[in-house]
Amino acid sequence: MALATELIGALKRLLKANGVTYAELARRLSISEATVKRMFSRQAVSLQRLDSICRVLDIGLSELSAEAQRKRDPLAELDIQQEQALVADPNLLLALYLALNRWQQAEVLERYRWTAVEWTLLLARLDRLGIIELLPGNRTRPLTARNFRWRQEGPMQQYFQRQLLPEYFRSAFAGPLDRLLLLSGMLAPSSATLIDQRLLEVAEEFDRLMAQDASLPAKSRVGVSLVLAKRPWSLRMFANLRNSANT
Repeated sequence: MALATELIGALKRLLKANGVTYAELARRLSISEATVKRMFSRQAVSLQRLDSICRVLDIGLSELSAEAQRKRDPLAELDIQQEQALVADPNLLLALYLALNRWQQAEVLERYRWTAVEWTLLLARLDRLGIIELLPGNRTRPLTARNFRWRQEGPMQQYFQRQLLPEYFRSAFAGPLDRLLLLSGMLAPSSATLIDQRLLEVAEEFDRLMAQDASLPAKSRVGVSLVLAKRPWSLRMFANLRNSANT
């Protein structure tokens, strides 16, 4: 019974790390969500069903066993040293992006100028940093939660604000998959809080769709960056027009 408990716990951690909800798992297994919930609550998973869930997660039974022994939750955020290493080397940052999005080695070498040896060395560095686990055949397993966040005011967020954000907004949003909405108005604090909740829902849906599409080949997916932001703010050009008592 202890082994079953450990395996079920490992499955739950891996499903959470990959952003796969019970509803999504049920859809992929062609069973009802109630059946999935009952299966986990009763810890009654057949070997055939276990193998099917592992295929959804793109892991083998040996990897599931290793996770069961590890008993560690996925990283919700990276530490400062890990972020600094990524900021310092664009190759390493790109390698992490590809690994987290489940690119296979053949897809990586077809798209980018790395050799197989260079790709392996990048994955090995990510493994040593404790961000991924490097598996045989250059397969990888993320040690982060799928929806992990960068540290507030950490190296990556500072790098994003300093370099990536200006680049992001430099060109026109005119493509078929582009969208830019600039909304400005006055809201009650309660309404502003409601907007926060809606933004979090959009972020959660983004994570869910990433998990859903992760099993597709790289050629069937497109890189999408979504910037969600909200703050009390007014244009600096209006500052000189205000009464001094209201500045």
